Amino acid sequence: MNVSFIGLGVMGYPMAGHLVKAGFTVTVYNRTEAKAKAWAEQFGGHYAATVEECVRHAEVVLTCVGNDDDVRCMTTSASGALAFMQPGAILVDHTTTSALLAEELAAAAQHVGVRFMDAPVSGGQAGAENGVLTIMCGGEKALFDQLQPVFDAYGRSSVLMGAVGQGQRAKMVNQICIAGVLNGLSEGLILAENAGLDIATLVACLKNGAAGSWQMENRAQTMAENQFDFGFAIDWMIKDLGFCLDEAERQGIRLPMTEKTAQAYRALSAQGDGRMDTSVLIKAVKNDSQKTA
Repeated sequence: MNVSFIGLGVMGYPMAGHLVKAGFTVTVYNRTEAKAKAWAEQFGGHYAATVEECVRHAEVVLTCVGNDDDVRCMTTSASGALAFMQPGAILVDHTTTSALLAEELAAAAQHVGVRFMDAPVSGGQAGAENGVLTIMCGGEKALFDQLQPVFDAYGRSSVLMGAVGQGQRAKMVNQICIAGVLNGLSEGLILAENAGLDIATLVACLKNGAAGSWQMENRAQTMAENQFDFGFAIDWMIKDLGFCLDEAERQGIRLPMTEKTAQAYRALSAQGDGRMDTSVLIKAVKNDSQKTA
């Protein structure tokens, strides 16, 4: 199967590499051509200088870029993928976007005879590098089944959530849950620190119980040590939580914790922490705890 991959960021770069390892013929495109060339040298795939060259012969085109506007630029613009893809080919967007954009892309794809699925991923850079991402999909069951060999190359789990857009809505729930866990973990660590508990011993005690989570196992120790220079940057989380709040407004509900967390992340970004990992939330929570002390 000829597969094209557009977007070689911290997620896309290893994901495209796993496709080569799984036996697919892979061509990549990245706006910074040097990165695409380096990827081709590392994995033995092909790179293209233009989107047109990348997708023209592809059976499946995968995108993993930054935000809604980036996706439109790579897919529905005059120089985007849909202008050059073969009828009957498949476009899959792994970017975390709004559900409305997923529905927009499905309509644009249908107009040119291309099938579409929204498929945002969770698991972070480590999940992409280790090929164990969780993939939340929106689209037709037959298309989902056809894409399983592709998803299996870099995913541990892929689940069809419903029609187009439902994959993105599932990802919104994922991000809200992460925000909640980080809020609770931050407050717990602050109490532990003030009470003189050893964090490594505490994590070893709690991680296999009801309080255990990926965030506790992978971020509690680094949060306690004020190390945040890795992982998923808060500027991306601000974008994602914005999608959550917009969707909540469309559903006629409020998400108070999500609103507060998004506000805290915006404040952290404004003070220069925008590229820090989302676990840097503990700094905002600690500041609030000191204000009320």
